[in-house]
Amino acid sequence: MTEHIQTLIAGSWRDASGPRYVTEYPADGSQVATLHAATADDVDQAVRAAEAARLRPDWAGLKPHERGAILTRIAAGIRARAEELAQLQRLDNGKPINETRALVASAAGTFQFFAAACETMEDTITPSRGDYVSMSVHEPLGVVGAITPWNSPIASEAQKLAPALAAGCAVVFKPAEITPRMAIELARIAQQASVPDGILSVVPGKGSVVGDALVRHPLIRRIAFTGGTTVGLGIARLAAERLMPTSLELGGKSPTIVCADADLDHAVAGVLYGIFSSSGESCIAGSRAFVHASVYEAFKERLLAGVRALRVGDPASERTQMGPLVSQAHRESVERYVQLGVDEGGKVLAGGQRPTGAGYDRGSYYLPTVIEGLPNQARMCQEEIFGPVLALLPWTDEADLIAQCNDSVFGLASGIWTNDYKTAWRIGAALQTGTVWINTYKLFSVSTPFGGVKMSGTGREKGRLGILEYTNQKSYYWGMNAAPLPWSR
Repeated sequence: MTEHIQTLIAGSWRDASGPRYVTEYPADGSQVATLHAATADDVDQAVRAAEAARLRPDWAGLKPHERGAILTRIAAGIRARAEELAQLQRLDNGKPINETRALVASAAGTFQFFAAACETMEDTITPSRGDYVSMSVHEPLGVVGAITPWNSPIASEAQKLAPALAAGCAVVFKPAEITPRMAIELARIAQQASVPDGILSVVPGKGSVVGDALVRHPLIRRIAFTGGTTVGLGIARLAAERLMPTSLELGGKSPTIVCADADLDHAVAGVLYGIFSSSGESCIAGSRAFVHASVYEAFKERLLAGVRALRVGDPASERTQMGPLVSQAHRESVERYVQLGVDEGGKVLAGGQRPTGAGYDRGSYYLPTVIEGLPNQARMCQEEIFGPVLALLPWTDEADLIAQCNDSVFGLASGIWTNDYKTAWRIGAALQTGTVWINTYKLFSVSTPFGGVKMSGTGREKGRLGILEYTNQKSYYWGMNAAPLPWSR
């Protein structure tokens, strides 16, 4: 039975004012939930309620340790509903259940981390250069607009909501239209954890309507966005008109480098995980594998054996490694890119098609795909596919390798497989990416900042200082001079 869900807007659980729509389970196309899309008027109500709520004593008057206690309760609320939330996210976007369980655990850990961080943040007494005491303090920015993607909703939402609440801000969330459930459930958990009414609202719907209204609203003081580069650029343009700070985690075309001395078993396992986990629907997917010519054939043989062994299937099964893509339309986009790669001269070594059989017919499944024979300048090697498609490229000269890796508008992440620490450091230092993984891939810690360079975005999330992204810095000078200021004499 399809469930009808309401959302939290301006302190009230209700239907949004826009048209009713349906979310579908990518594994079989069945209807999961119905809800109403928000309108620009809903956004305005949510933002104005957030502005009023953030100034009330029951929020503005809280000490850092009291906000930390609320975040701790949110973490506990997530853990208490962990399996339920994991199953709901599986239904939202078709990720395998083991992966959604890990994302839920990550979200709880994020709230726990920022609960501790907000209690231990310190303002600064700065060195005096005269008869005064000077200090620097941080104050909450105000109302934050948070816009999150469909591929890892609960983790992305926690990474924005936790530091914003820790800083003392209010948040209006715009989740991806097709995966609204995690933001709505986080709002429910936050309310049960004593977050005051109005501090958090969720406005689901189309980015062109809801997202645009959120970015343009005059009371929004910051936009935290994770999503596609094209949308991110539009947000940056609008934000620039108001000198509004943003954090933009955008696309990627991440290179992974296999050196001649690499442990091939480790490298193959890492490359497989880097591109095919999450069905490749990940901004940091290692979609370009540069393999040293001396080990290219041996690596390719082991890689293809690993691809053939991957278990593609029902996201509800704990054995599944790759579930469906998020929608039929997205699968068609991935298929167009694979055909483009073939048209550009590439050779499909594995995959390149939909799986067949009764278990796959109604879902948006696509096989893990490996293509070789393309130059790095090919569109398939330059544009983000956001799917399970790996380009395999040989290399011999290190300088040329680095040039090819950096020959991309993106700069989100990269991986290096080598047993020589000097090689790892030298190449890592030369790569233009926000994250470098060495002899591993796709590992994250909430304690370590994350973000990209170039067209992969600006700003950083996570890390103890991530709270400061949601604050204004203010300076104070306390005069200690015994005599009046001399200028007026």
